[in-house]
Amino acid sequence: MAQEKILPMDAFRNIHEKFHIDEDLGFVLLDPLEELPEKYAEWICIAKNLPALIENDELRARVKEVPELSIDDLKGHKSQRLAHLALGYITMAYVWNKGGDDVCKILPRNIAVPYCKLSEKLGLRPILAYADCVLANWKKKDPNGPLTYENMDILFFFPGDGCDRGFFLMSLLVELAAAAAIKQIPSLLDAVQQQHQAKCKDALREITACLFRVHEVFEEIHNHVDPNVFFNVLRIYLSGWRGSSLLPEGLLYEGVWDTPKQFSGGSAGQSSVFQCFDVLLGIQQEHGSGAEFLQDMRTYMPPAHKAFLETLEKGPSVRNFVLSREDADGLKDIYNECVEALVSLRDYHLQIVTKYILIPSKKKQTTNPKPGDSSEPSEPQNKGTGGTDLMTFLKSVRDTTRKYQLQDD
Repeated sequence: MAQEKILPMDAFRNIHEKFHIDEDLGFVLLDPLEELPEKYAEWICIAKNLPALIENDELRARVKEVPELSIDDLKGHKSQRLAHLALGYITMAYVWNKGGDDVCKILPRNIAVPYCKLSEKLGLRPILAYADCVLANWKKKDPNGPLTYENMDILFFFPGDGCDRGFFLMSLLVELAAAAAIKQIPSLLDAVQQQHQAKCKDALREITACLFRVHEVFEEIHNHVDPNVFFNVLRIYLSGWRGSSLLPEGLLYEGVWDTPKQFSGGSAGQSSVFQCFDVLLGIQQEHGSGAEFLQDMRTYMPPAHKAFLETLEKGPSVRNFVLSREDADGLKDIYNECVEALVSLRDYHLQIVTKYILIPSKKKQTTNPKPGDSSEPSEPQNKGTGGTDLMTFLKSVRDTTRKYQLQDD
């Protein structure tokens, strides 16, 4: 299908301002706030003390005591993102509490009403998504220090002895590593628009090198996240209420909707980064496997990031430009190397899922095979927190990506 063409200088020249993409941080929120106005102090206090409140069986009672607050005094995007993050943490903790069958099917109106109003204002979903727990959930320990794991922390914690710090910060560092590639997009599209083969090759090489750097960063997850703690503890709090046998109808947001709603939990599919490179390289996931899920995951992204992907889809086609060139100087090979770097990342993601989900799941089934036992909310071993059949989905996405490598004539 022919793509509608938009001049890069009109649509992409100011991507940082137009689409809320930071030049150095990419899709990550720049310098998130840590505190809200005093009126909302109880939200922050509860979010900062979730492990102890859950351990002492005090969380749900404490949440019910919070007054229903107007969101009108949350001025500015960063205040609203922090409030959305805090309410997301509170919601996940309230629903799942200690895990197992201890599930709350109704989110009380004193949380549900401001949370849903804030979600509508931000264009986000009323559930803890990737845009919250990764993109807006960080700070520097030393404000003048570097953006490194050692100098960074997350704002709120779930139970699990800091497993979420490792998981969320590693996801964040992957985003930061990809930012250099995002900076190349205007140059690449301009080269395509101008039919400038050498500049196109240079930009593709830069993006490929950056994707390899992302792979290197991704590998550091083994140093910071324990598979058994991730699977048995943290994953509980990342699970949504779409496709969950414990919340088959979804969650009722009291005072907002009359019927329960189903929303997916946080998922890497909600990251704009990898969808961005699919679009850029002309990779279209196949219908009936990955495409529908990835389109749905865009509705969990900040609207400006979703708009960027949609604008990118209407831009000049890098793939068609490569196909149109007589490949005397290896443009096709350089394009293929870029695609292969993306395949390599997706292949590695499968290895991570095997280590952090499939193996702990089988181990749990072996050591605790009681019929009907369900000690975590996403009980099918192959199901991701976003609600997908995880391995089938990831293999489909990887294999489809590989098919887009250009063959020699």
